[in-house]
Amino acid sequence: MNSMEGYMDPYVIEFDDFNNSDDGSGVEDYEELCESAHNNDFKKIFLPIVYGIIFVLGIVGNGLVIIVMGYQKKMSNMTDKYRLHLSVADMLFVLSLPFWAVDVASSWYFGRFLCVAVHMIYTVNLYSSVLILAFISLDRYLAVVKATNSLSTRKLLAERIIYLGVWLPAALLTVPDMVFARAQERGSRIVCERIYPQEGNVIWMAVFRFQNILVGFVLPGLVIFTCYCIIISRLSQGPKGQTLKRRALKTTVILIICFFICWLPYCIGILLDTLSELNVIHSCTLMQGLQIWIPISEVLAYFHCCLNPILYAFLGVKFKKSARSTLNSRSSQKFLTKKRGPISSVSTESESSSVLSS
Repeated sequence: MNSMEGYMDPYVIEFDDFNNSDDGSGVEDYEELCESAHNNDFKKIFLPIVYGIIFVLGIVGNGLVIIVMGYQKKMSNMTDKYRLHLSVADMLFVLSLPFWAVDVASSWYFGRFLCVAVHMIYTVNLYSSVLILAFISLDRYLAVVKATNSLSTRKLLAERIIYLGVWLPAALLTVPDMVFARAQERGSRIVCERIYPQEGNVIWMAVFRFQNILVGFVLPGLVIFTCYCIIISRLSQGPKGQTLKRRALKTTVILIICFFICWLPYCIGILLDTLSELNVIHSCTLMQGLQIWIPISEVLAYFHCCLNPILYAFLGVKFKKSARSTLNSRSSQKFLTKKRGPISSVSTESESSSVLSS
């Protein structure tokens, strides 16, 4: 993955080296004055190892969530439906990591078709993840603030609109990957990256970066932030009986916080890098710092695909017990037929006793 010698944009894959001549001669001339040593040996050893760890954790964790929740006959818990979608998206992403690990360590050996396909998988995962988190926040808002008359709306969002509001936009946003991603020789190796038209390619790069930061992070982030501010305000004014709601929100709130902790540093780094590419910011110290900051924050960002199942395992007592029973059962389907109730990481949600029931 050429992003290890360059850097990937958040929410859309972009593989441009800081010193990539495809990025425009004006920026290149400036960057030549800001040369710094790249520790490529460190990247070739460290990053494939980290990718391997994320791959194993992601496959095991998300696979367990998909098995336990996917075989459930009746998932009436709305949050669990969203998290099933989230686990599917994360599973798709971790399946692409072995390709990038090989690319970092050596070269791209997999041809143009897989180059485009892996780019598209990356893009779909990143967009769908943040959009699903926005849907979860909206669902929690409806459950708490509009509890008495929101069930039909929540079901519609979880069962129908999620495909139009999450998966369709995420799929459409892979069009630039289909158009620009390709495998090509560069020096002694083959790289898989987006290649924009030579004329004005810095502008192409900047437009896609700003578009994807806005659509894939800022706008969904505003939805998430607004919904949870309203929820916190409502719960802080409620009676003691709403302790159930606070407990039911704990796992979802932690998921949201972890997402921003993982992705915000990377987005800030990419934003500063883009401004530097456009010559809005002129700082050799900043450019040298970004060459260290972006790869490290990129690894942190990738780790978010493992957090969802980890949070389930440590915070969801019922989910942990159900997962153990499912794996130990000779017939998962027979077991889940007997256990008709929702398997939820939030054990306080109940159809009969809580407005958070789904």
